[in-house]
Amino acid sequence: MNLLPPHHARTGRTARLAVTLLLAILFLSPAVPVAAAAPSSRSVALLKNSDYLDALVQGIRTARQSVVCSCYLFKTGPSRHDRPRLIADELIRARQRGVAVTVILEEEGRHPDELNAANHDTAVLLRRGGVTVRFDSPRVTTHVKAVVIDNRYVYIGSHNLTQSALAHNNELSLLIDSPSLAAEVTGYLSRL
Repeated sequence: MNLLPPHHARTGRTARLAVTLLLAILFLSPAVPVAAAAPSSRSVALLKNSDYLDALVQGIRTARQSVVCSCYLFKTGPSRHDRPRLIADELIRARQRGVAVTVILEEEGRHPDELNAANHDTAVLLRRGGVTVRFDSPRVTTHVKAVVIDNRYVYIGSHNLTQSALAHNNELSLLIDSPSLAAEVTGYLSRL
């Protein structure tokens, strides 16, 4: 059944074909075991729900050169068991061992609220640990959730860095081993 108007039928078939092809690539590509930090020779891994946390933490722990992170909401809590705090602590440890770490956060200009407070609190924590933190322009919303490690590994998807996203929500992200994609994402993030 085609739900598109007749003049969109060709575009609809093309879109369905593109989605089918993308899903085939994702599901037929060799995946990285969730317990593994960063892919070795494999190219794509699907990170469901809390699998993202384990993969991201392991990726940050093994980073040797750089970590660039952009997140709409990075809400750390005071507890050492808080999952976003675990990521913040790993970013700080990476910086302390000489890895260049940059975090780009959303700053909402129209309606300053809990999002700004959470991101600014996390920025204070990260900066205290030597991490470079930048905020986007308050005139534009940056809803990106992406991390690039060592100009090779790209974590991209729906996960914000919040307790809800990392422990409770239904979320999907990808871990992609691709230096060329990493360069594209890093270039995009540098212009935010």
